[in-house]
Amino acid sequence: MTDTQFLDLAESALETLEDAIDDLNESTDMDVDAQRVGGMITLVFANKSQIVVNLQKPLHEIWLATQSGGYHYKWSGSAWLDTKTQAEFWEQLSTDMSEQSGHKVERSRLG
Repeated sequence: MTDTQFLDLAESALETLEDAIDDLNESTDMDVDAQRVGGMITLVFANKSQIVVNLQKPLHEIWLATQSGGYHYKWSGSAWLDTKTQAEFWEQLSTDMSEQSGHKVERSRLG
C-alpha cells in the first residue's frame, strides 16, 4: 500500500467517525465531544473518560487507545484489522464506546 492509499483510507475512517459522533450526539442523549487535531481524534465522554484514535502514517496503521487497552489496525483490503487479534476496528470501537459512555453504541451506528 502506498502512503497516498493509506492516507485516503485512514482519513475516510476518521471522517466517518466524526460523522458518526455528530449523529450520535444529535439522535441520542449520549454526550461525546470529538476533538480532532491533524490525524488524531480524541473522544471525551460525559464521565471525562477518553478514547483516542490516531493515524500512524509511517506504519500505515490506525491506533486506538481506550480504557480496555491499546490496539493497532492495518488495512486488510476490506477492513481495518488488529495486528494481534485480527479483531475489526469498528467492532472494538463500538464495544469500548459503549463501556466508557454507559450507552449502547451499535457497530452499525459507526463505520
